[in-house]
Amino acid sequence: MCAEHVERRLAAILAADVVGYSRLLEANEEDTLNALRQHRRELFDPAVANHGGRIIKVMGDGFLVEFGSVLSAARCAVEIQRGMLERNIGIPADRHFTFRIGLNLGDIVFDADDFHGDGINVAVRLQALAAPGGIACSAAVRHEVGNKLGLDFADQGTKAVKNISRPVHVYFADWGNVASGEVPSATSGHTQAPFNKPSVAILPFANISNDPAQEFFSDGITEDIITDLSNVSGLFVLSRNTVFTWKGRNENLQRIAGELGVAYIVEGSVRRDGNRVRINAELIEAASDGHVWAARFDRDLTNIFEVQDEIAKAIVEQLKVKLLPEEKKAIEQAPTDSVEAYTHYLRGREYYHIASSSNHLMARQSFARAIELDPGYARAYAGVAVCDARLRSQFGMQIPVGDILANTAKAIAIDPNLAEAHAARGFALAVAGNRAEAVSAFEQALSLNSNCHEANRYYAEFCVTDGQFGPAATYFQRAMEIKPADYGAPIMLVHVFRSLGQLDKAESYARIAIRKAEEEMRLHPENANVACLGATVLAFLGVRDRALEWLGRSLATDPNDINIQYNAACTYALLGEVDRAIDVLEGWMPQVGAEMRLWFRNDSDLDSIRGHPRYSKLIMLSE
Repeated sequence: MCAEHVERRLAAILAADVVGYSRLLEANEEDTLNALRQHRRELFDPAVANHGGRIIKVMGDGFLVEFGSVLSAARCAVEIQRGMLERNIGIPADRHFTFRIGLNLGDIVFDADDFHGDGINVAVRLQALAAPGGIACSAAVRHEVGNKLGLDFADQGTKAVKNISRPVHVYFADWGNVASGEVPSATSGHTQAPFNKPSVAILPFANISNDPAQEFFSDGITEDIITDLSNVSGLFVLSRNTVFTWKGRNENLQRIAGELGVAYIVEGSVRRDGNRVRINAELIEAASDGHVWAARFDRDLTNIFEVQDEIAKAIVEQLKVKLLPEEKKAIEQAPTDSVEAYTHYLRGREYYHIASSSNHLMARQSFARAIELDPGYARAYAGVAVCDARLRSQFGMQIPVGDILANTAKAIAIDPNLAEAHAARGFALAVAGNRAEAVSAFEQALSLNSNCHEANRYYAEFCVTDGQFGPAATYFQRAMEIKPADYGAPIMLVHVFRSLGQLDKAESYARIAIRKAEEEMRLHPENANVACLGATVLAFLGVRDRALEWLGRSLATDPNDINIQYNAACTYALLGEVDRAIDVLEGWMPQVGAEMRLWFRNDSDLDSIRGHPRYSKLIMLSE
């Protein structure tokens, strides 16, 4: 019997992968797929062909390419990275398409319809080590290229990588991106993350206290460590809103790092018991799955900020990053002098997440208590203002707009650069009917921090009440990109794109919205708001039984919440139960504030009732 023929040949192998592809897909599936096709058609595939390469495997957003020459592979890699740098100009950083590329010289074994070999495995591991927009190569590639292409190489030493028995000597190729340390500013005002910095994601620390309700505390510690490390110019740190999409998901850390496009992961746990707290933290290198650093801290609760500082400084030290004096000062600057105020602020944010009147009242109480404990706590004043604005506009509570604006003024006086405070002021001004000033406040918030989720989200809602659906779509999409866990933004986008007559996009966001709503209900089954909002989307998609099931779940949880009643009316209208929808709205209208009445006038969920004789009465009530 003859053995099946196996072909083996020496080749230069290029492994490429899109950084954060799953995140991009989740934020906007249709646009992401179209963008990848366009980048392949206009840059990636032509570059491969021009340099004599052959794509031997495509894995969604990943590619393996074979070249007969190491120089050709290196030239192709540089052309792709330079081309992508140019193509990303003018696009917000978190929507950039960025490749990591690994280059190796080794054997490829072709066996029937498949191929394998250490040559390919090493190329893939090198790709995982590369920074976003970077090129990592083996010693064989570095020596073969030499000085022939005018590239500099940074020696990273030997690395132990997964499933490779021997250490791999790694070099980072400098194709012009490392010398300056950062990419030129795009016309949008955003900059792409520097390619030569260590990149790290701090995953949400697990709450292992006996009390599950303490999760807000572990989340707050995670966020503060992210904030501290984000002040270090020598690091690239993913935002809170990006990493929190992985909360509660039990995934392989290498896969998480690959999806997020980082070289290092920080994970940990928090156990709080009375006035004592234990924090475990560890720093892991993604490529080797190896622990770089780990520590346990047992402290009094009053020392919590010191622990956060120690963790941040340890990570900086382990990654051999220089900490500038002003950065050291920023890390050591506590958000408040009162741990108790900090705890109440974190608890307030946790309450605010569930958009019911009772939760907003509890959130307001927590923010107010934080202010009592620390009258200089800017974020707490902004929190009170937003709660009051919601309670007045959505739930009809008679809270003086002067009081709401006074709290935003206090927040801005304490911290003039706090984007959340200006966003809260915009919301308050809208509630007060000062719409031109509200626009200025929202624009100021975005100029201070274009990645402020609150500013984008509140501005989007304002645009809907103003009938400006184009800008509303832009700001809702931005809010969704900044905070992928925001289940409300894609639900609002269904309504907005339907109002714009773009039903294909409305249906695309409807599918995304249902996925996000299901995940939110898994994490927070007590959140009745998400079920009623999801019911409107299911009704739009024509899934009648499931829409009524979700709505019933919501009404059973909180039947007296007027937000839920409004979304019940929307669901009935979408399902063709016009009289039932109007019955609910007639009871709802006298209870709500002016902003929600404006929303009612512009809500495409209610298009089916506009020709009904009773609709004119609703319009009169809304004036």
